[in-house]
Amino acid sequence: MQAWIIWLIVAAGLGIAELLTLTVDLGLLAVAALAAGLVGAVGLGVGMQFVAFAATAVLTLGIIRPVVRRHLRRPPALRTGAAALIGAEAVVLAEVSKHGGRVRLVGEEWTARPYDSTLVIPEGATVDVFAIDGATALVHPRESP
Repeated sequence: MQAWIIWLIVAAGLGIAELLTLTVDLGLLAVAALAAGLVGAVGLGVGMQFVAFAATAVLTLGIIRPVVRRHLRRPPALRTGAAALIGAEAVVLAEVSKHGGRVRLVGEEWTARPYDSTLVIPEGATVDVFAIDGATALVHPRESP
């Protein structure tokens, strides 16, 4: 049996093991085995095949693996629930002061307080949501009141 066929069998075995474990490492080693198989198919000797396997394994594990791991650990960029409302625009329905008020936020009516408790925001003003405290939006006017 020719050496490049053995490399393809090794690559297939590593690929199947990667599908079962989902570690990324075995998949990168399967790529290295494919590279060694290609070198063998071209007609280069077993020594060059091992060099191709080692070089490809080092490069993929050293460069691609950290990037893939970083992307796997990153939380999704999608914000949901109250966190999705932060930064949204709202319109004041009833004057907002430190004692309370109402705003229309994403089509719903919310209780509101100014983020800066010394402000009084008049009805009809456009505000930005800075935070959500329970069921109350903490808002700040877009323009100075």
